Amino acid sequence: MTIALEARNIIKQYAGVLAVDGASFSVREGICFGLLGPNGAGKTTTVEIIEGVTTATSGEVLYYGEIAGAKFRQEAGIQFQNTALQDFITVRETIEMFRNLYDRQADMGQIIEQCSLGDLLDRDNRKLSGGQRQRLLLAVALVNKPRLIFLDEPTTGLDPQARRNFWDLVKSIRAGGATILLTTHYMDEAQVLCDEIAIMDAGKIIAQGSPEKLLREQYDGLIIELPISDLTDDLSGIAHTVLENLGIIEVVTTDVSKTLQQLTPHVSNLNQIKIRQPDLEDLFLDLTGHSLRA
Repeated sequence: MTIALEARNIIKQYAGVLAVDGASFSVREGICFGLLGPNGAGKTTTVEIIEGVTTATSGEVLYYGEIAGAKFRQEAGIQFQNTALQDFITVRETIEMFRNLYDRQADMGQIIEQCSLGDLLDRDNRKLSGGQRQRLLLAVALVNKPRLIFLDEPTTGLDPQARRNFWDLVKSIRAGGATILLTTHYMDEAQVLCDEIAIMDAGKIIAQGSPEKLLREQYDGLIIELPISDLTDDLSGIAHTVLENLGIIEVVTTDVSKTLQQLTPHVSNLNQIKIRQPDLEDLFLDLTGHSLRA
């Protein structure tokens, strides 16, 4: 198992604020690694320190076992959450401009094909849709044929179709052997794309592992959902974990049939009951205690 990237005891202290409090994690070569956390958790600061954009108060970043330096800068690609593209130039000119900044250069035609930009090469950057702009920014992150790619909330603001198209691009890049570090607020995105995740809160890594492993460790059973408005009385007599979130009651159980029998006398409308597996959003909320925010 080759470790492509390692963060060791990263600390970032601002005036009166400890933004990152000893964060440590490693990323295996060739996987998509997700760094998740609520706003203010410290994940953006951590990623900026790893990228070299921000200086850590203490700690170190290793790239293939060595302190990240010139080799890292040549072999890493970054798609920032917010990037200002040059106005009055075309998609082709934008890719060429960034590509010429590197000694290590990817094939222009391959980038264009991979990011589905063939029909947009002569279009002014100002006339791109949200999804087209994100594909161009991904192309810019690929111009140096990176071994390690940072994607910082790449699908924020995209419509569902554009998000899924972008997911396919990320999957194809990973299939090509690149290592990806992804930050996202979308738990479904993390569950689809990430081989491994780390959840961060209050500047610390509070959980790390594959989504499947973390879900197995946290939950033993299924979740029964029903609208709180359908309850005829309280559920205090049912010996299960009962949670309320946004008008929905969630009952965690290892015996669905028995729990449904217990619920029936307390519910006016059985048609609204749903039974599902716990997912990353459940895990995120249970571990951080925060609502998901865009």
